[in-house]
Amino acid sequence: MADQPIARVLTESMQALAPVLWFFMESTMAKREGDPTICDLVYGNPHDMALPELVDTLQRWAVPQTKDWFAYKTNEQPARETAAATQSALVGTSFDPEDIFLTPGAFGALSVALRTVVDPGDEVLYLSPPWFFYESMIMVAAGRPVKVVLQPPTFELDVEAIKAAITPKTRAIIVNSPNNPSGRIYPASDLAALASVLSEASERNGRTIYMLSDESYRRILFDGNAFESPAKHYPSSLVIYTYGKTLLAPGQRIGYIALHPEIEHRDELRGGVFLSQVLGGFQFPNSVLQYAVPELEDLSVDIPQLQRRRDRLHDALSEMGYDINSPASTFYMLARSPLEDDVAFAEMLAEHDVFVLPGRIFELPGWFRISVTANDDMVERSLPGFEKALKQARG
Repeated sequence: MADQPIARVLTESMQALAPVLWFFMESTMAKREGDPTICDLVYGNPHDMALPELVDTLQRWAVPQTKDWFAYKTNEQPARETAAATQSALVGTSFDPEDIFLTPGAFGALSVALRTVVDPGDEVLYLSPPWFFYESMIMVAAGRPVKVVLQPPTFELDVEAIKAAITPKTRAIIVNSPNNPSGRIYPASDLAALASVLSEASERNGRTIYMLSDESYRRILFDGNAFESPAKHYPSSLVIYTYGKTLLAPGQRIGYIALHPEIEHRDELRGGVFLSQVLGGFQFPNSVLQYAVPELEDLSVDIPQLQRRRDRLHDALSEMGYDINSPASTFYMLARSPLEDDVAFAEMLAEHDVFVLPGRIFELPGWFRISVTANDDMVERSLPGFEKALKQARG
């Protein structure tokens, strides 16, 4: 097997994911995950009971109404119509339900989209710091990942850096707004400038550069901030969305790909996405979740509560002496590590039962990420640990 291409791809992917694999499998967090005494500020997982409305909806749709209720399901029409209506309102142009493809969350949607548009050797741009699976997912899709670094502490969309990274081999770019991990929402002016760069490069190269617009956090907005879809500015877009973030139920894998109505090669992409769903391991959500989509569309986690936790952590840690960002969106906050070695500092925090995600995991050494989905009790219990670790780091 060592001589087979798939083995090489997996080996290269594992090398790219080495810090992630270490954290998931060998870190103190890996050994203590689920311990009720720790303050888990690592992932966007729920630490309170699920939304009652979500539970009621899933229970109701789990009751069979026909003999084929649990038969093979691909893209249920009511769910597609619901998603199309939402996309139409966001982008300002009418989406066809036939351009909505239901997937097991954004993870499945990205996998399907990459397999659809990327040929072997194609370059795919991604913005760093990223969600930590982008690079390896591009590699598994036989593409070549090209990193475009966004500079801290603002992590603004650097359109000139993106322009410089484009080559004749560029096939796609992943744009994640609102951004995980920075919490930044890219403004309309930057998105319009990016669209102009992508359009000009597509024409110059004689091949379309597709945008994969990862909008997983578009409804988790703080301080009255508004979200504008990158697809509103660039028609050659495949929009990626998941209900798991909005519902704070990441284990309920339901999301979709939405093809922009004016996307290049629309008919071919329709067939390609569906085929990729089937041959990629039947990448469709389970039937109950598909039935529930029209009701799930109107549900949301308590965003003001998340904002209060953000403010509590930001103010308390700033007062202690941490250099910390206040995100405009998402579940996450970024803070500078008081030690150059962010992994060492994360392990130092772990000594005080406080767990965060080291920046090295998402290509940002010297920083760490805090999740505000931790419950209120965890947030309060974490504060003495943050203070003790900071003093310990300062010697």
